[in-house]
Amino acid sequence: MYRLELKNIKEKNIYPLGKKFIGTSPSGKEISFTNYYMQMNGKPFFGISGEMHFCRVAPDQWEDTVIKMKCGGINILSTYVFWNVHEEEEGFFRFDGRRNLRAFLEVCEQYGMMVILRIGPFAHGEMRNGGLPDWLYGKPYDVRENDPGFLEAVRKFFRAIHGQTDGHYFSQGGCVIGTQIENEYQHSSAPWEMTTGVSNEWVNGGHSGENYMLALKKIMVEEGIVTPFYTTTAWGGAVTPVEEALPLWGGYSYQPWLFYRGGGEHPATPEYIYRDNHNSAVTKEYNFEPTYDPESRPYACCEMMGGMMCSYKYRFQLDMRAVDAMANIKLGSGCNLLGYYMYRGGTNPEGLHTPYLSESQVSKRTYDYQAAIGEFGQIRESYGRLRAIHLFCKMFSGFLEETKAVLPEHLKEIKPDDLAPLRFSVRIKENSGFLFLNNFQDHAPLRDRTGDEVVLSLPNEEISFRFDLAAGENAILPFHMEMGDVHLRWATAQPLAHVGNAWFFLVPDGMEPRYCFIVNGKEQTVETEPGRMFAVGSQTVMTLSRRDSLGFNVLRIGERDTAWLCGNPLLWDGEKMRVETAQSGAAVLAYPDDALVMPPDAGYAQKGLFTGYRLPDAPVPVPISWKKAGIGRYVLDIPAEIIKGHKEALLRVRYRGDIGHAFLKNRLLSDNMCNGGEWDIRLDCWQKELAEEPLVIYITPVKENVTVDASAMAGLQEHFDGLTAELLSAEIILVDEISINVH
Repeated sequence: MYRLELKNIKEKNIYPLGKKFIGTSPSGKEISFTNYYMQMNGKPFFGISGEMHFCRVAPDQWEDTVIKMKCGGINILSTYVFWNVHEEEEGFFRFDGRRNLRAFLEVCEQYGMMVILRIGPFAHGEMRNGGLPDWLYGKPYDVRENDPGFLEAVRKFFRAIHGQTDGHYFSQGGCVIGTQIENEYQHSSAPWEMTTGVSNEWVNGGHSGENYMLALKKIMVEEGIVTPFYTTTAWGGAVTPVEEALPLWGGYSYQPWLFYRGGGEHPATPEYIYRDNHNSAVTKEYNFEPTYDPESRPYACCEMMGGMMCSYKYRFQLDMRAVDAMANIKLGSGCNLLGYYMYRGGTNPEGLHTPYLSESQVSKRTYDYQAAIGEFGQIRESYGRLRAIHLFCKMFSGFLEETKAVLPEHLKEIKPDDLAPLRFSVRIKENSGFLFLNNFQDHAPLRDRTGDEVVLSLPNEEISFRFDLAAGENAILPFHMEMGDVHLRWATAQPLAHVGNAWFFLVPDGMEPRYCFIVNGKEQTVETEPGRMFAVGSQTVMTLSRRDSLGFNVLRIGERDTAWLCGNPLLWDGEKMRVETAQSGAAVLAYPDDALVMPPDAGYAQKGLFTGYRLPDAPVPVPISWKKAGIGRYVLDIPAEIIKGHKEALLRVRYRGDIGHAFLKNRLLSDNMCNGGEWDIRLDCWQKELAEEPLVIYITPVKENVTVDASAMAGLQEHFDGLTAELLSAEIILVDEISINVH
């Protein structure tokens, strides 16, 4: 049994941060910050940011991406503006095609998505030179310093950005609410790619301290880039001028950079242990060593691991449970602004002179990042798992932001590979709050937990939570939660949302859902099962399994909230409802039942409170044949008629080898660091080219016992005992959309 004392919790001293962290739109809408949370029109607002790089996504998928992000619970989109993508040649700025920042912001505004621009000048983001153009290498000054020559080059870049963003700032009625100054200054850098493999020189990490950061902000403002607030990355000892910019934090549990110099085993990280990150008495925690009083600024994040790329020397398949477990940990540690990197993956743009603008340790084109939304808009399990947390944050916004994190003492000594101690924290205000539980650990799997008990010692009572929890799971359990005319004393189920008098909870794997209510002054306990519903007072409660919760959402349609359940991606753009047919056997279900217009010939479907109909089966994957053209080299003839008339057509490849490359007309469309998983390649945008030439897949072999012999006259010859380079399967996945009629 674990006991947590909550009798004498001192309330937070909450105060506004002042005029440097406030902005007003022409309509009078106001964004501001206190030392604890973001505000919208003077009220607490729970910001949820998702990283998506517009230059890494084809323009014809921008709209689809923003809609999917909104439907996933993202209310702020964060995007890098890479210098080398826009000024590859000195003085020649490109904002065409996928580089068209203005056009992208127009899409964001169309769907009410707020935007934070991360304009550098240094970005990293696995981009060549960390996003700095090659031409800076030969200049008579150091980059990332207070040198007048460098700052003048930066000014011209910022001026070009303003040419795209003018008219789209929050103060102008636009979507741009924040700007990041530099990235990880004096903490992180990137290789100068023109020297990689020879001298392996790195971009200057900086030595000019806060003066450099303040000079950059001054240039931004002078060039017209004026936003309600500015941000800086704060981890790793990065320079953080907190009087001028909001410090943002993050965390990654899969860390490819550990292996850039060589291989080895990935250590278990301390990322999945709750920390006290908004407490003036705690100034040093893992990955959190602020140079300021922690309670003087919100604990806010911009780079929580939303996925991770493979690098050449570290390949893995991301455990999707790692992503929402980290969100749970950050919330339970006092975070009041979640931010994921990446939330939507993409494809690196091509350069004019240097065809590949990415860092050499990672893929040249693919930046899928195993993100919640994949390189071409694929929806992953982490999308639904995160949305459950986002719905929770939205449901309790106004209360959650003002709760205080309280942690048990044993967490101070726990190590990542300590499998026995329970990992939990509480966020509480007055007598109400939430118990946060985590049973996920990267690189050191935890066991199923059975028979655990946490006793919360409140001012006038004790509340006991008894539960089981499957390995890899996490949960947020409420205590003293008002539900209309009834009072929920505690529950071993996680609140999702409510629509009118209907309340929706999810039960994590391994946990038995139980609810303890106070009705008319009497305690009433209800034991139920996933998929079941029950009435208490005038309220109805439905408990969803973890699996069903992946397809759950609440959408505002007209003047009312509606709840939806669908195993396929459900897209609501404010006017039209559509569903992607990425898998077969799904149904679209709604609550109330009059929210959905039933087609006359549809097959009726029901689950608890939800009613709807079964969707037509998705198109069957189409196997593609190939012929071998050399060692690891295959030629695929893609029939043009297969990929016509669909929202998207993806070639899904399985192979064995080192790196997979897909060429069309000698152009590298996609590459993939082999990790044993599937590799998707978008085809529908290449219909004309595929009608003229076949697709070539080349798999770089994995070689055994490699040696290089040297003889006279530079006679270098590679020898090896065996190699592996084999295409195992190739099929086309066809994605369509079906319109859903709603009332």
